[in-house]
Amino acid sequence: MPLSDAPDCELTLYTHPWSRGQIARWMLEETGAPYRQVVLDFGTTMKAPDYLALNPMGKVPTLVHGRQVVTECAAICAYLADTYPGAQLAPPPAQRASYYRWLFFAAGPLEASVVDRSLGVKIEEKQERMVGYGTYERVMDTLAGTLARAPWLGGPAFSAADVYVGSQLIWGMQFGTILKRAEFEDYAARLTQRPAYQTAKAIDMALGAQLAQKSA
Repeated sequence: MPLSDAPDCELTLYTHPWSRGQIARWMLEETGAPYRQVVLDFGTTMKAPDYLALNPMGKVPTLVHGRQVVTECAAICAYLADTYPGAQLAPPPAQRASYYRWLFFAAGPLEASVVDRSLGVKIEEKQERMVGYGTYERVMDTLAGTLARAPWLGGPAFSAADVYVGSQLIWGMQFGTILKRAEFEDYAARLTQRPAYQTAKAIDMALGAQLAQKSA
């Protein structure tokens, strides 16, 4: 695995094993680039001044690449795909319409609809035009319909868009915030067979177990 102990490693991932940091780690593993990790606690180091200087939101993940700081999972995925073109995690620039569409669909309508539903936010019919996703059902139908027609979202090959969208679907189905559908489960099965996904997941599972032992 490309984790590095070198203090001068160009890539540093600030994360927590039970967070959206799992998305960034999977993407890093897909690139094959060496990186170091800094594991933060939600209530302490994640809110400390030195970390807030990197990410004033006090959330993870944050990726530091030399002097570049990238936050937000969709941005991290897109940035890494561009920075490591040899990994072929983005289509050629002239063929990125679907790639960009689904990256930002997941960052906007998908996440917003899932969070609102989880929090019990009720969107009345007259309010649908006010929210970018319209309705939760429409978001899910749109995504399922696309996955029924093609194995990957960003084009004919796996891409960073699949890392980001797939992570949300896998996580949502695991915790019941996204209802299972055959299209989603088939997609998740393809994604979870990828060696980079399995490596990233194993790292975060091991970290989570360590944190649980410390807090016991």
